[in-house]
Amino acid sequence: MAKKLSDYNSEEWEAICNQCGKCCLIKLQDEDTDDIYYTDVVCQYMDEKTCRCTHYEDRCKLVPTCLKLTPENVDKIEWMPPSCAYRALIEGKPRPERKPVSGRCISELNIKEEDLEDHIIDWDDL
Repeated sequence: MAKKLSDYNSEEWEAICNQCGKCCLIKLQDEDTDDIYYTDVVCQYMDEKTCRCTHYEDRCKLVPTCLKLTPENVDKIEWMPPSCAYRALIEGKPRPERKPVSGRCISELNIKEEDLEDHIIDWDDL
């Protein structure tokens, strides 16, 4: 029998993440269709070499729009990329191969907000 999401302790939950960094990509939402578009722009706190947040414990305070994935909300987040280990878990699929965003992104500190649309991506490994 598969383990229920509510049965994971904090350490087990954190270990699910394959640290691809895709959740740290800035996403845009179409106002008319609600479609989500990924950009190659990452949060300023993501270390591109490790694909880890440099301020992980304080990330939601530093970035109010940062969403902390939990067993209670992970199945309700529609923008999770298909290659996300959490998404695979809730869909009953095998853990996906880690395909990090490192080397393919630019920090939000180097982009003007009005230029974000120019950074929409269509990567095969999302």
